[in-house]
Amino acid sequence: MQAVEIYTTPLCGYCHAAKRLLREKGVAFSEIDLATEPTRRAEMVGRAGGRRTVPQIFVGETHVGGCDELYALDRAGGLDPLLNGG
Repeated sequence: MQAVEIYTTPLCGYCHAAKRLLREKGVAFSEIDLATEPTRRAEMVGRAGGRRTVPQIFVGETHVGGCDELYALDRAGGLDPLLNGG
């Protein structure tokens, strides 16, 4: 399974929804909380092609995007293959 990283903030409902979907799928992920690690925001923006909103989700080296993109990818049947390295 590919490594999953998600940049979040504590009060973000979209962040909670994205993490919930990943947990429901049994996916382990690394969470980067920008409230406790604000210096990592620049890293996130750079990796996300300038996007500044949270969450920003990465599966391996692939930038999935935010919560809406994660759910759309799942509905389209693309999330599981991506998670499995396909």
